[in-house]
Amino acid sequence: GITYLDHAGSALFPESLLKAFTDDLRNNVYGNPHSQNISSKLTYDTIEHVRYRILQHFHTTAEDYTIIFTSGCTAALKLVAEAFPWIPEGTKQPSSRFCYLTDSHTSVVGMRAITASMNVLSVPIKQKEILLSEKNRLPPEEQNCTTPHLFSFPAQSNFSGTKYPLSWIQDIKSGELHPIKIPGKWFVLLDAASYVSSSPLDLGVHQADFIPISFYKIFGFPTGLGALLVNNRIAPLLRKTYFGGGTAAAYLAGEDFYFPRKSIAERFEDGTVSFLDIIALKHGFDVLEKLTGGMEKIKQHTFALAHYTYTVLSTLKYANGAPVVRIYSDTDFSNPDVQGPIINFNVLDENGEVIGFSEVDKMASLYNIHVRTGCFCNTGACQMHLGISNEDIQRNLQAGHVCGDDIDLVDGRPTGSVRISFGYMSSFEDAQTFLKFIIATRLSKSDTEIPFQSSVTKLMTESVPDDHPSFNSADKLSPIPHISDRELVNNSSATKMIVNWQPPEAEAESIRAAVSETAVPTCRRGGKPITVTNIYLYPIKSCSAFEVTEWPVGNQGLLYDRNWMVVNQNGVCMTQKQEPRLCLVNPSIDLKKNVMVIQAEGMDPISISLEENTGKEAVICESKVCSHRVKTYDCGERIADWFSLHLGRPCRLIRQSSDMKNRSHQKNTKGLASATNISLSLVNEAQYLLINVASILQLKEHISARLEEPLEIEELIRRFRANIVISAPESFEEEEWAEISIGALRFQVVGPCSRCQIICIDQQSGERNKEFLQSLSAARGRKTNFGIYLMNQPLRSSFPDILSVGSQVLPVLEEKTAIQSPTSNEEKCSG
Repeated sequence: GITYLDHAGSALFPESLLKAFTDDLRNNVYGNPHSQNISSKLTYDTIEHVRYRILQHFHTTAEDYTIIFTSGCTAALKLVAEAFPWIPEGTKQPSSRFCYLTDSHTSVVGMRAITASMNVLSVPIKQKEILLSEKNRLPPEEQNCTTPHLFSFPAQSNFSGTKYPLSWIQDIKSGELHPIKIPGKWFVLLDAASYVSSSPLDLGVHQADFIPISFYKIFGFPTGLGALLVNNRIAPLLRKTYFGGGTAAAYLAGEDFYFPRKSIAERFEDGTVSFLDIIALKHGFDVLEKLTGGMEKIKQHTFALAHYTYTVLSTLKYANGAPVVRIYSDTDFSNPDVQGPIINFNVLDENGEVIGFSEVDKMASLYNIHVRTGCFCNTGACQMHLGISNEDIQRNLQAGHVCGDDIDLVDGRPTGSVRISFGYMSSFEDAQTFLKFIIATRLSKSDTEIPFQSSVTKLMTESVPDDHPSFNSADKLSPIPHISDRELVNNSSATKMIVNWQPPEAEAESIRAAVSETAVPTCRRGGKPITVTNIYLYPIKSCSAFEVTEWPVGNQGLLYDRNWMVVNQNGVCMTQKQEPRLCLVNPSIDLKKNVMVIQAEGMDPISISLEENTGKEAVICESKVCSHRVKTYDCGERIADWFSLHLGRPCRLIRQSSDMKNRSHQKNTKGLASATNISLSLVNEAQYLLINVASILQLKEHISARLEEPLEIEELIRRFRANIVISAPESFEEEEWAEISIGALRFQVVGPCSRCQIICIDQQSGERNKEFLQSLSAARGRKTNFGIYLMNQPLRSSFPDILSVGSQVLPVLEEKTAIQSPTSNEEKCSG
């Protein structure tokens, strides 16, 4: 087999990652995320879920960082160089500086070409200069300068595996360390591409301003995809000139007018992102966690292998006592916090002369060992460790040597070295195979037994916890391309259950008093009184309605309305658009027993407690509902198995977490003082959706005529999935209202509901009929508005508010303008 020892170049992808990804593609249709159709919406939501997964992996949130997808780490670095708010030389203000550690990747050093074109000076910094930077401390009078400077350093050297102190980030930003003596404000770019492949990075603690990464370094697949994590404190200062598809909120082709999108990610992601590759990342994270147990275990596992190999390699000697290798390292491989799983060396002969890396590489290939040779796109570290001067570099170029070729010696001196690196798939056998190769090709047969073999077992068991199976069996982490994991690691479709919720008598009396005190006089032109005829809640988003006659109102709308939702294997919300059979799932709430009972034909009923799971086992994750970010927790395997069996596809039930029930409404809600702070559940647009029976009856005539068959009014009401159904005398008069009162409750009208294809789904059978949306469009003059969104204006009362069937509805008319449709870039529905 192959012994792969270039994990710093690229990780290898496991078979299970490809299978999970291809299964995903077989089971779902992913369209261009810039479109508005169902498949495109699925893509957009999945991409947003992946963004949160990345942030979670680095122990941070969208409050602190934004993910900008790029083609790789190099593109991310180029983006920073182009967008950083540099102040050039020659202005009245002090000019900016770009400083970088000399032990940096070519792509970091290359940023200086862009800064030079902007008339900004670049300054290379050596490690010892940073450590001695106390001398650069500024006098107090110069410490208030705000000129932005950028300092870049690698979290881990891709040449030697040296891990630079992450404490530098805060020390430089706070002024404790000064790369150079110049007034201004320092920002930090942390090149994490090499580091994150084998070590956990906590951005909650080490808050760099820019973190570029490449995902193939972590997962092996997909390639050509990276990201720039941008600290939201610096993000608004970034500048951008070119604008590509998807980045503009508006622009003119005939005039110089362009207005960028508000989202930092959308502003900088020119054109269509590599959406299928992004979706593959979700499976990469899943598989990585399944096979390894997390980045901390990877860190310990890979370091243990590197420590063992370094220990043996450094002790190998020829018969004359000369070392077999010269190792280029800044550490003694004793601490995984300062040394990564990279060993850089050159092989020597008995006289201490370097054997060219090209020869070593060819020999290794004969043994099916894959290593990396050269300078590894890090000339600074190569010069430092090999003692190559600037003049040597230029002389070597004249001799015909260029980066990446096989000219390994010029005048007997090395132009580069050999690098081996370990990843999470590497095994103890890989290390032994490599050491045996070095011994077999350099030492006599009497010296072929590898020293310290007995001690390595102790080392491995001490360094790597044995509570995860993937690190206990070498064959389960076999270092072969396209790795085989080998298993490493019963009622109607609508719930018609009339519920009477009764508060204690004393509270009920106070509520009645509150009603009489707070009822708003109607401003509606005469006519018959308007009353509430039906109340529905939808405990599980996009599942069947639960009808009640009285129900308590919480701070998010009807109590328990859309508190749960079903998600697919990628954690993306499933609605009837993708899975019409959700309407056949019938949840009902029993307030006395404090449970939700879930039923479906052919399935045994299953119940779930209404008490929120706040225990340690509740894993909080971030999801997205109609462009809004929500925090949720999983309801467990028992419920997941029930839904997966019923729907015939992997899915789970999640519930909104009380950690984030302040998802605010951002629409223009004139007259609603606290609107921007009103809390939403897992609804799409607003807390309530109201429809009018009179409007339903008028629409029924149009649809019945087109269908040429009778249509029950109740079926049509259920298709529109409203919370509140009223009987007003005139059809569509609700669209003229600005506010309404129902009993003691006051509501602000925030806009009409623009309908989607969910109204085409029969809520009793799950069957689709496109005629309904077409009829609505024809009846409304090519519009698909039906029903109005409401937000609650809560009473300042300690008593629970109650919504009841039969209550009178008192509307206040809109003064002049018609209700505007919610400002969003996607079609809405009640879900």
